[in-house]
Amino acid sequence: MPPDTLSTLISRIDFALISSVHILFPPLTIGLAIILFVSEALWVKTQDERWYRLCRFFEKLFIVNFGAGVATGVTMEMAFGILYGPFSQAAGPFFGQVLGYETITAFMYEAGFIGLMIFGWGKISRKMHLFATFNVALSSTLSAMWILVANSWMQTPTGVEFKDGIFEVTNWLAALFNPNVFAAFPHMLLAAVELSLTFVVAVCAWFVLKRRNVDLFLRPLKYALVALAVVAAVQVYMGDVLGENVLDNKPAALAAMEGQYDTYDKDGNVNNAWNIIGWPNKEGTGLAWSIKIPHALSLIETKTWNGAVEGLNSFPKDEQPPVVLPFYSFRVMAAIGGALLLLGLWGCWLRYRGQLTERLASQQRLFLMACTAAVALPYIAVIAGWWTREIGRQPWIVYGMMTVKDGMSHMSTALATFWLIGFAVFETAVVLGTIWFLLKVCRMGPDLTSPVAGEGHEHLGELDLPEAGKADHPEYVRPI
Repeated sequence: MPPDTLSTLISRIDFALISSVHILFPPLTIGLAIILFVSEALWVKTQDERWYRLCRFFEKLFIVNFGAGVATGVTMEMAFGILYGPFSQAAGPFFGQVLGYETITAFMYEAGFIGLMIFGWGKISRKMHLFATFNVALSSTLSAMWILVANSWMQTPTGVEFKDGIFEVTNWLAALFNPNVFAAFPHMLLAAVELSLTFVVAVCAWFVLKRRNVDLFLRPLKYALVALAVVAAVQVYMGDVLGENVLDNKPAALAAMEGQYDTYDKDGNVNNAWNIIGWPNKEGTGLAWSIKIPHALSLIETKTWNGAVEGLNSFPKDEQPPVVLPFYSFRVMAAIGGALLLLGLWGCWLRYRGQLTERLASQQRLFLMACTAAVALPYIAVIAGWWTREIGRQPWIVYGMMTVKDGMSHMSTALATFWLIGFAVFETAVVLGTIWFLLKVCRMGPDLTSPVAGEGHEHLGELDLPEAGKADHPEYVRPI
């Protein structure tokens, strides 16, 4: 293998590692922020101290995950410049602007309120703190929206012209609201909520299984299971919408995802069957073997019995994406989505039968162990979905306009290896450190003894103190 080809391979492995690790953290930040807001709103409305204790406990887990997301996100932005210099320069007029919008309207927005959310307990009013938590949830969602706008533009580039090695924006609205983003962003947002609900279910189920604070964790467990069943069902629909979008805009990517090599013809020589599993032949012209369901691919993608789904052999060989990784990563993602739906329905069934009470819930050991173990599934699904999306776009970095090879930095094999080792060490340290701190917080459990934030302060402004000395009183909290 020539050195330049080897360095390219190493750089691609490097960026695959960096992006795969980073995608683990933002979904939990987005979804858990929404869940924290809902929990805190319930506390503010009902004055039930248990919601407050849950908020403070899950907020600790949120902080750990948020820090890891920032660290790996900064690393990925570095990697764009180091590993994909030509692409960064060429796409700067659009890509750089969008990341700038994300920084201003989401990251800086989030930074302004996350300090209030974390350190504002007891120092600002409850409603103001709830407002801060709401803005953290909103800004996290906005951040995801901008990132998906940028990535979706790479999938379906519109509103630009590629001149002299630079993407010149000719229509900002067409570039921002590109065809892929309307399906990709809701799909990713639902994935974030689904992952976060599974995370909450796993943590709560672990405490109930261990018979620790059952009265505290059982109620959010039951709520989260119902929400998981609903969100997982909606995600199935949204995944189908995204699949149709890929069929319309990236037919080669869909063909790779489905292992579809030949296109249906009216004489019936090729049938648009859905391949459950299979493996490409040595020539790369079809599947050597497969287990398939006749006509199912047409029904899934076109909603007709014999609707045409273009096969890979319709595209030039050098424009065909790999098949094995997107084919199986897509199936892993879909299977996990189905498993999480079944888990949510299982929980709903137990709740309907009255088995999830404080007296009986701990006896449902199989169910609780399944809930706890399920925490890994949405993380695997998110990585699998990201691989499906990114590998399915190959060989393009900007679909149909710029190849990955043209967008990569030219460096020696030694330098590429240096960056791979350096990034791998850092990413491994972040992942292991995050897991360690998350487990530590769970082992410590919730704080049930400290005073509730703001409790007893509502009337401190009426203390019989000189007006000039009120602000200096150790128990005085200035109302906001």
